[in-house]
Amino acid sequence: MDDPLPSPLPLRTRLSYAVGHFLNDLCASMWFTYLLVYFHSVLGYSSRHAGALLLAGQVADGICTPLVGYEADQAGGCGRYGRRKSWHLIGTISVLLSFPFIFNPCLGCSEKTPEWAVLIYFIPFVVIFQFGWAATQISHLSLIPELVTSDHEKVELTAFRYAFTVVANITVYGLAWLLLHFEVSRRGAPNLGRQDIPVFRNLSLIVVAVGAISSLLFHLGTPEKTRPPGWSPEPEESTPLLSDSQKRPIRPYLLWNHWLLEPAFYQVAMLYMATRLIVNLSQTYIAMYLTNSLMLPKKFIATIPLVMYISGFLSSLLMKTVNKRIGRNLTYFLGLVIILAFASWVALTEKMSVEVYGAAVLLGAGSATILVTSLSMTADLIGTNTHSGAFVYGAMSFTDKVANGLAVMLIQNLHPCPTLLCCPGCVNFYHWVMVAVTGGIAVVASLFLACLMIWPIRIRFHDVSVTGLAGSRPRELGPQVEDDDASVVN
Repeated sequence: MDDPLPSPLPLRTRLSYAVGHFLNDLCASMWFTYLLVYFHSVLGYSSRHAGALLLAGQVADGICTPLVGYEADQAGGCGRYGRRKSWHLIGTISVLLSFPFIFNPCLGCSEKTPEWAVLIYFIPFVVIFQFGWAATQISHLSLIPELVTSDHEKVELTAFRYAFTVVANITVYGLAWLLLHFEVSRRGAPNLGRQDIPVFRNLSLIVVAVGAISSLLFHLGTPEKTRPPGWSPEPEESTPLLSDSQKRPIRPYLLWNHWLLEPAFYQVAMLYMATRLIVNLSQTYIAMYLTNSLMLPKKFIATIPLVMYISGFLSSLLMKTVNKRIGRNLTYFLGLVIILAFASWVALTEKMSVEVYGAAVLLGAGSATILVTSLSMTADLIGTNTHSGAFVYGAMSFTDKVANGLAVMLIQNLHPCPTLLCCPGCVNFYHWVMVAVTGGIAVVASLFLACLMIWPIRIRFHDVSVTGLAGSRPRELGPQVEDDDASVVN
């Protein structure tokens, strides 16, 4: 007799889970969109030092993420608290204590303080913030395969999660627009400068306050079973004396070091890295493109990202239906087509005014599509191997964090006027940066997607149970045969 299917996750639990990453999303929105703008255009530091600070944060995040993922898989929870929620709590506290200092001027510094000294002042806060961000992200993502088991429920839960990511970005950009609007009304300065320091300081404090409330709701409303390392379920009165698993030879678990031998692990990692490069780099440089290339007033650094994420939110609501009808690969390809349409529009148009909102709609929809789909692919790669799920998410995140940091540092070093706020050369520079970080990387991502379509994801070297991306139910695999499709993830 087949085991009864688990009951669907209640809506209340799905919503409480989705808000568990809200603090991270609020902080990430400010980090990627406004860090370079704040340090270069507001505080007046060189583009190289601003890029170095972002690189330090990305490297710290990249190092912390797999380490946290490994420890989250190995360690038990704190007392009666589950291991995932324990790490989530540690990360939340770290973020709350460190993030406000990043968007505040250096305490005790003056205009004569050298930039390298200011950089050293900010780095400890950045490292603590990135550790907390990584702990929160990995623990939150690794809860998905533990809360739900079916493919479509994973997509739905990921879509809920991303929907609140979009809400977080809308919140940040909406607040930024209000604060910038009040600043312009009070001082009459349409361009960014040191007069906007209070705007970013107040924005960071509001972000921390709202994020703390959402994290509290997550911890109160999301259940997690406390399972110590090596846990196995105890038989109950209704448990069959000879279960299906006992009728077959015992199969080994897929441990963290086993993943390193699986080609499918690297296939998904490269696609996820390309996805994050498109999403994060476009978010990082959209403000520079608007103010330096298009010469738009500073209010546009809030309104254009706001339009992007409203578009992304609406797209995320369709992800479950689209994935069910055309599958993961075609859904991801559809997102790439939209990204390429945006890149072509930017490349062929040097000056935009109102039409920039239309381009923002394309970028938002495309980014949402590829991000939700890539996260679903990662969750389905893990399948039933939730005991090592945090390591997989940590390793995926490691590739994207380091790649993002190196890409930003490379772009900042290519800046034609690194010591000035802007020069004639930076007008075309940010124009082609936006084309490269969207269209250029989308072409690379399409090659990775082609590899997935030609060589479907397969657990080749370890005989374990996986859940197929096409919706097949997980089952124990027999001895590996080259043409056996039982472990294929389409």
